[in-house]
Amino acid sequence: MLALSALTPAVAGDGLSFPDEKIDQWHGFKRHLFQADGCTARVVEPKAALAGNPWSWCMEFPDAFVERCAAPQLLDAGFYHAFISVGNTFGSPGALKPLKHLRAFYDLLVSHGFSRKAALIGISRGGLYAYRFAADQPECVSVIYGDAPVCDFKSWPAGKGTGKGSAGDWAELIKCYGFQTEGEALAFTGNPIDKLAPLAKAGIALIHVVGDADDVVPPSENTAIVEARYKEPGGKMQVIHKPGIGHHPHGLDDPMPVVRFILDHTPKG
Repeated sequence: MLALSALTPAVAGDGLSFPDEKIDQWHGFKRHLFQADGCTARVVEPKAALAGNPWSWCMEFPDAFVERCAAPQLLDAGFYHAFISVGNTFGSPGALKPLKHLRAFYDLLVSHGFSRKAALIGISRGGLYAYRFAADQPECVSVIYGDAPVCDFKSWPAGKGTGKGSAGDWAELIKCYGFQTEGEALAFTGNPIDKLAPLAKAGIALIHVVGDADDVVPPSENTAIVEARYKEPGGKMQVIHKPGIGHHPHGLDDPMPVVRFILDHTPKG
């Protein structure tokens, strides 16, 4: 594996390239496919980048409900769009776990001239990844867009509230986090709902889109708790509700309200 320090990056906006990459098209835009820190990664280029090379970073499910979840519209607006696959690891912490790969990917893109503050997209369980990364490294994030995001794994996959849960995913999460018992997992205080103070202090803006009839990731056990806790000390958060809609489809028929929110909370230049 090539060390990051050994790279001579082609800078964004100046013939962007990555070692041993493959190029294809993604929703009408040029996409770079490559390896980063031993993981499969991709970066999609806008046709004309905004000053400062802002970028959106999908944390999970990069090909789900794409047109509804803002990525093509952000590309049209001049954002780069990125993804690195760290596996179904539920945003688990630890130096040798996904956070190491996420930080290495972030450092690689910044070395290519990307903005030092990314707009994170957390779809469903991707919320665990987005909030974990932001809580540990808030200086790297400008905004989080959560779409039916998991904000407390006791809700999903544990299913300890009103939601359906997923027994297989719950067992896998316990393994990924290194918990010895289910009781230890349920006593964990590092879920997104518990780790909001660093985000508020850093001025990270939050926007969530939720289906009010979601029985997989119930908003009352996830987004509603984040909203109450984040706004109480003055954190900036907007929630868009979809009455009568469940966990799917993600996104919005017209995702421009999300796009505008991200643009409004992205550092200029």
